[in-house]
Amino acid sequence: VQLQASGGGLVQAGGSLRLSCEVSGLTFRIYSAGWFRQAPGKVREFVAAKSYRSGSAFYADSVKGRFTVSRDNARNTVYLQMSSLKPEDTGVYYCAASGYYSYSDLTANIKYDYWGQGTLVTVSS
Repeated sequence: VQLQASGGGLVQAGGSLRLSCEVSGLTFRIYSAGWFRQAPGKVREFVAAKSYRSGSAFYADSVKGRFTVSRDNARNTVYLQMSSLKPEDTGVYYCAASGYYSYSDLTANIKYDYWGQGTLVTVSS
């Protein structure tokens, strides 16, 4: 199983980026997909997830209204559209796949079975 994240980079505050995560080696349509991030010196935190079962999207309070998670099952890819970026959004962003589908499970990193390598997002002020 491989999850390949891409799309990170340097952007000014207020700008936008779209992250992509291509998944291979599993039946993507029966896995939920999530995004987590880790800032320097901080623990990894939940950002957003898309349930495979209901199609519902879940977000951390800090990104609601600014980030949008979506998935394309035909392309085995999950996306994270990030807008109105802030310096506090800086960090390494990881995509992950989970066999769970509820909000409470998908916000917990221990409920994810597979992880990508991460892509760095830097937001300058």
